[in-house]
Amino acid sequence: MITKASIETLAGRLRSAFTAGPVPPLRDLLQASDVTGAFAVQSFNVSLWKQEGRRISGRKIGLTSRAVQAQLGVEQPDYGVLFKDMAIESGGVLEASRVLQPKVEAEIAITLRRDLDNPEADIQDVIAATEYVLPAIEIVDSRIADWKISIADTVADNASSAFYVLGNEPRSIAGLDLWTCGMVLEINGVVSSLGAGAACLGHPLQSAAWLARTLSSLKDPLRAGDVILTGALGPMAPIHPNTIISATIGGVGTCGFKYEGAGV
Repeated sequence: MITKASIETLAGRLRSAFTAGPVPPLRDLLQASDVTGAFAVQSFNVSLWKQEGRRISGRKIGLTSRAVQAQLGVEQPDYGVLFKDMAIESGGVLEASRVLQPKVEAEIAITLRRDLDNPEADIQDVIAATEYVLPAIEIVDSRIADWKISIADTVADNASSAFYVLGNEPRSIAGLDLWTCGMVLEINGVVSSLGAGAACLGHPLQSAAWLARTLSSLKDPLRAGDVILTGALGPMAPIHPNTIISATIGGVGTCGFKYEGAGV
């Protein structure tokens, strides 16, 4: 079992990486499969960031691809915390100096109109709680050098989260086909990733229901107004400075941003 001292040491190591650069995998103090210990590290930093004034805007769900789960030796997704200062307006700019080794993935985002506190939540409960649906791009970034991550590394690192972009035109969930909807992710107008709703844990709303059940069982339920990034609809793509990234999801819409600067 990971010690309190190790939790604080690893949490500090990850925080310092935001400015000092990526660090080696955390396996000197955290076993590669120790998800419980990894969430303790994540929670330590989340609590500290909240004390510093950062405001939570929702959650992101990761590892929704069966192939990625198999790669990391797990059978379920993970999650991280979204903060309001991680949001970038669609059409806005992300400066390269703010990230280390970023990648992008297109997702379906939902915003809740009411709390979702049900340890047995299913897709219908998610639909009933959803205010609207938006296309999203998540900018993921690992504080672990060269993305050499285990499940414990990414969980401890707030699920490798960095920034996110939401579309500007909310859509009612009624009548949307979030299972067969196609996704196209473009970088400078060139297709970089293709996918569909079914690639996200079988259905994006199934992913959201998993998160609702998990957080409810932890007594930390989803709240009205929360944004949920439900998971990637296709492969991640690395990005490089001075490019334009856009994502289009059938029936849901389009969003994008510019990635500019010289990097760190």
